[in-house]
Amino acid sequence: MTWLLVIVLLLWAITQFYLKGEDLRPYDQPVQAPFRDGPPSADHHAVIESLGGFSEEVVGVPRHKRLKVLREYMDGFGDDVVFQGDIIPWNDGVIKGEWLVPPGADTTRRMLYIHGGAWVMGSPRSHRAITARFANMIGGAVFSLDYRLMPEGSRRGGIDDCLTAWRWLLDNGPNGSEPAALAYVAGDSAGGNLTLSLIASIRDHGLRAPDAAVALSPATDLTFNSPSMISNIATDEMLGPQFGKLRRVPKFLLLWFGWFNNRIPPSAPVISPAFGDLSRLPPVLVHASSAEMLLDDARRYVNKARSHGSPATLQTWPHMVHVWHIFEASLPEASEAFEQIHEFLEREGSLPKLGTPS
Repeated sequence: MTWLLVIVLLLWAITQFYLKGEDLRPYDQPVQAPFRDGPPSADHHAVIESLGGFSEEVVGVPRHKRLKVLREYMDGFGDDVVFQGDIIPWNDGVIKGEWLVPPGADTTRRMLYIHGGAWVMGSPRSHRAITARFANMIGGAVFSLDYRLMPEGSRRGGIDDCLTAWRWLLDNGPNGSEPAALAYVAGDSAGGNLTLSLIASIRDHGLRAPDAAVALSPATDLTFNSPSMISNIATDEMLGPQFGKLRRVPKFLLLWFGWFNNRIPPSAPVISPAFGDLSRLPPVLVHASSAEMLLDDARRYVNKARSHGSPATLQTWPHMVHVWHIFEASLPEASEAFEQIHEFLEREGSLPKLGTPS
């Protein structure tokens, strides 16, 4: 029995002190009032109805084929996007993705965009609604990164791809070698997680920092300890049906599974940015819906960054689905969110107003 007790105590110690991470409850300060009061727009209800198709795609599909079906479904989000500019595929064997270059673009203004999709799906194609808007917003070139996804690639591989792409983007544009005058990074959901991980890595490697960073509905704590991961299950129309069942899984099993799946401890800052050193970061804008499960991931990250002296801002919207920005073509709240991002980049990220010289 002694050896069994030793094993139990060892597993408990590893879970508590290695996998769980620091207590982030001190960063649960209230969120400022949301940008829009009252009920959501009528268009939001149409968006909610459309999300039913996401779950229906896998009904009756054998388990080993589900990921392929979901990837194809998600890529279809970009099929109807109209972009009045050039979409230039890129694959040099190391960096893969696509450039979006609007007419008359100043290609020394650049953004690295990192798409979402739970690290297992999504692509530059699926997120063109967002990257097209960003390209027009900055009047420059957006590089949408096609980083390595799991399970074919490793979690670490996707992280490394982001840093490699940043180094490259600083010195290369859609027309070849050309130093960047302005450089931004942005991402959503899993890509928001990678964005916040990347800006810390850029600092630690002594590289040129982004002029500003934007994270849309980011995951920042893969220990799943944020209060809204449970309290907002019922109101999160996108993530709730997919991930709400996790509340019934014992927390220590989630931590150990996360460690096994990622080959990185769940509380490691490289995959859970809220646990890292958040000092000396560039201006960061984080968007989240007050209805989504990741609300408190966003809140805790921003409050901790501010306490570490970094210029971080959280803006929230009520009722919205996770990453509502991708429905920008039909959703007024998404257009409003992009207007706030534009103001942020002009105010904090050195972006000249369109039509003014660099």
